[in-house]
Amino acid sequence: MKILKSSYHVLIFLFLLTQFNGYAQEEDNALVHEFELELEAEYRYFPNKSAFEGQKDHFPSIAIQPEYSSQWNNGYESINATGFFRLDQDDNRTHWDIRELYYQKAKSNWELSIGLKKIFWGVTESNHLVDIINQTDAVESFDGEDKLGQPMIQYTLSTNYGNFDIFYLPYHRKRVFPGEKGRLRFPLVIDEDAINYESSAKEWRQDFAIRWSHFFGAFDIGLSHFYGNGREPLFAFDASGNSNAFYPVINQTGLDLQVTHNAFLWKFESIYRSSEAQDFFALVAGLEYTFSNINGNGLDIGVLGEYLYDDRDELALNALQNDIFFGSRIALNDTQDTSILIGGIADLESSSKIFSIEGSRRLGNSWKVELEGRFFSNIDNNEFILSNFREDTFLRLSISKFF
Repeated sequence: MKILKSSYHVLIFLFLLTQFNGYAQEEDNALVHEFELELEAEYRYFPNKSAFEGQKDHFPSIAIQPEYSSQWNNGYESINATGFFRLDQDDNRTHWDIRELYYQKAKSNWELSIGLKKIFWGVTESNHLVDIINQTDAVESFDGEDKLGQPMIQYTLSTNYGNFDIFYLPYHRKRVFPGEKGRLRFPLVIDEDAINYESSAKEWRQDFAIRWSHFFGAFDIGLSHFYGNGREPLFAFDASGNSNAFYPVINQTGLDLQVTHNAFLWKFESIYRSSEAQDFFALVAGLEYTFSNINGNGLDIGVLGEYLYDDRDELALNALQNDIFFGSRIALNDTQDTSILIGGIADLESSSKIFSIEGSRRLGNSWKVELEGRFFSNIDNNEFILSNFREDTFLRLSISKFF
């Protein structure tokens, strides 16, 4: 993956900042360093014959993720860095990224972060509608939960009336899509450089976001607004399969709410997004109920259910427009931290269904194994997105070593 042009400025700024804050710290402000390294071996297998020419079935890969942090001034100032690199058979999935590289300063009731950072908003399981700050790393995972580092200045103010987060986002990052050999792609291989911008400033358009979050007893609430280049490109395909795609300038207002009542978690997310191309409303609403410590052996079983609605039509870059999600979260609470998440999404207007299973378990003190499966069933031909993935059921096994 191409390095961000703006990351050079970030690196220079962080270097000067560390020099200024000094490596001439007094004894009670000594630097505290931490370094961690994750090495991963992954294998993905697609058992069905590919839908498009050039696609492969077997995808072995390796990934490296180093993390470094340095704190001083009694922990009130720090530099945090996370890198990522994957080598894969799909050329587009062979990529690297600076997930995070930022300076952070905390004082009294405020906090300032400058650099590349990852921010997560949301409470629901099946779709994170309000999560808008970072670009999705679309080649890394199918569920969209892996994100690229976003250049930003973030200011957080904590008050008795809640937390206020203000974001200045000076650079937009494009989404990368699978290459010719890759699965979970469109008939036409999409080159991210061919996707244009509505804004004449292109990736250098200056974006802004603000979020207020607070809790009232059992209620946790977040209200956010984003203005700038959208993270999802808008696609349109002609009869020949050619695409016209661009990143629109959007306004998005989001609400996330979680209510805790005994063993119930009631969850809700909604957005209203406006642009020159289209205005739309979307929501996810549901609940999670957990049966705790079953038979007194520490076993927890959670039952999840959510409804998903999105009133976009052919401009949507997802297939979650009138669907229901169901699932179960199982945690053994053992020393190996064994957990399993089983779920499925069913379209209420067609026969299309997606089933999934995700499991993880530690092996010893420094190893971890993960298993993931995604199964596409009875995908309707009218599904704009999913019809391209009908043959892309897959299994993924990964083993990680931590240092």
